[in-house]
Amino acid sequence: MRGDVILVGEEHRRAASLIVDRLIDVVRAMDRRFTLTVAGESGSGKSETGQALADAFGERGVLAVVLQQDDYYVIPPRSNDAARRANFCWVGTSEVRLDLLDEHLAMAQAGAAEIVKPLSVYDENRIDEEVVSLEGVDVVIAEGVYTSLCDHVDRRVFIDRNRLETLEHRMKRGREDFDPFIEKVLVAEHEIISQHRDRADVIITRDYDVEFVGA
Repeated sequence: MRGDVILVGEEHRRAASLIVDRLIDVVRAMDRRFTLTVAGESGSGKSETGQALADAFGERGVLAVVLQQDDYYVIPPRSNDAARRANFCWVGTSEVRLDLLDEHLAMAQAGAAEIVKPLSVYDENRIDEEVVSLEGVDVVIAEGVYTSLCDHVDRRVFIDRNRLETLEHRMKRGREDFDPFIEKVLVAEHEIISQHRDRADVIITRDYDVEFVGA
């Protein structure tokens, strides 16, 4: 999303390095692009971890791009907030064009040279389009609260931090002031997102330690 604030910290880079070290041989051995998702609650560090993963792959000679779920909302960000306030039932996966995001992951796996994706412009409350070149790209990372539900994914990362543990980070990000309604939304999202933990191949804990499922 244009206008989003991404503050990549040492904890994100440390976790990303551990994950990439585990996955790099798998990625290099594949005869197609590798797809990876990073999911978790708002403010858990998804965007930062996604960028840190892309950077870590790049440091090892593997080009990666990041797709943000925030670009795939059905309506622009401020309009989406208004829709939530008008009808709380709007909160959830129906807000997001997950089918389109999953289609783009499938296109990446199939070798597409580019994708034409939505681009949310937060300050101007609109959704544009942008062309993302996949020439030379070996890894596509999709980050966002519901990305674990996508099907065309080789590995899923889940950040296991709840809304209380992410409050400080959300305030630093500065997209919104503290708002009781937003906290109500986050409670609802927690009920949905917490169920996605079982889909993960990699868990990042509240302290940003890394656990590999089944390892």
